[in-house]
Amino acid sequence: MRLVLLLLTGLLSAAVQAAPLEVATFDRRYWPEQLDTPTLFDVASRAEILGFARVLHESEALDEGALAKRLNLRQVNMVAVAALRQRLWQQLWRNYDLAQKSCEQDASFCYVIEHLGDLRQQAEKFEVAADSFYTAWAGPARVFHQRYLDEQLRKAALFPQTSSEIERFSDQERNGDGLNDRLFMLTFEGGPGPATDALTDYLRRQKLDATFFVLGNGIQARRDKSSINDLRALYQGQCVGILGWEYRSHAHWQQWQESVMRSAARVQGDLPEQYVPLFRPPYGQRRADSQGFFASQHLQVALWDIESQDQSALTAEQSAQRVLSLMLLWRHGVIQFHDNQPKAQAAVAWLLKNTAQSGIGWEDCKAYAARQQ
Repeated sequence: MRLVLLLLTGLLSAAVQAAPLEVATFDRRYWPEQLDTPTLFDVASRAEILGFARVLHESEALDEGALAKRLNLRQVNMVAVAALRQRLWQQLWRNYDLAQKSCEQDASFCYVIEHLGDLRQQAEKFEVAADSFYTAWAGPARVFHQRYLDEQLRKAALFPQTSSEIERFSDQERNGDGLNDRLFMLTFEGGPGPATDALTDYLRRQKLDATFFVLGNGIQARRDKSSINDLRALYQGQCVGILGWEYRSHAHWQQWQESVMRSAARVQGDLPEQYVPLFRPPYGQRRADSQGFFASQHLQVALWDIESQDQSALTAEQSAQRVLSLMLLWRHGVIQFHDNQPKAQAAVAWLLKNTAQSGIGWEDCKAYAARQQ
């Protein structure tokens, strides 16, 4: 019976999904200014918001067939897509309203926008003049916004058959929505691995902390290879949540509850000072009816808002540039990196260097874990 269910799940997935889309990335050198003041961060933020709003508006003209073709899918959940679009518009309006507070200091990309309807109207006609200081940014930015929007629409189109971070199932799940404007949080998953030691040491030297979502079997292997004291030194000053015992989808795995409980017990026992009661579902995949289980375990599902794509073919700098563009667009959120990727540290270093004077902040990992979403 289990084999039959697995085969049916695979067949349904194949019937819905086709080839994946190209990963969205953007070369920040096309933007002509350094983000070395909070005001210049706002200028770049307004540009990203308006550019993304333009392609979002254009996507609404697509019928179901045209959208499926564009997303390389055979079927599309149009209800989930409509819900995503509505949520994106609300986020864009809130973010633009925050970003326009500095228009007296620099009026670039400032328009009379007093409510969501104004933003929609401006998005419909938004363009960068051929003689603008920002002309070189406009074309590459449009490609980035289009590809990134397609990434989000595709996840919504597949939801909930294929769950992801695109939507929460309940209040037992959290992302970065509760963070203040300009406040971001670093998270890493997939470890511990060979790259984790240098990364945690780097973060401590930068006086930063992050939440590391670890594998139970990885923690056990690391402890067996070294010692529990070495394990605790590895994550000193950081927070440690769980990914489960193995890095595999917890949506259809029969032993998913055992995976969660076993890894939570392992990490809480070995790292009592660093442990936080947060579960990051591998690939963002989890069951729609799992909230009762997580509540019984005193765990929250920890999703993310900004995906670095550092496990793709992107270089460290390309990954960091993608993250920065999305930080400008969303203005707050949880950033997902993978510490089983050596490029993660280089990406974070680039990101810190290029936002040092921009007026952003980094959320304390313990404070985030203690938040009520």
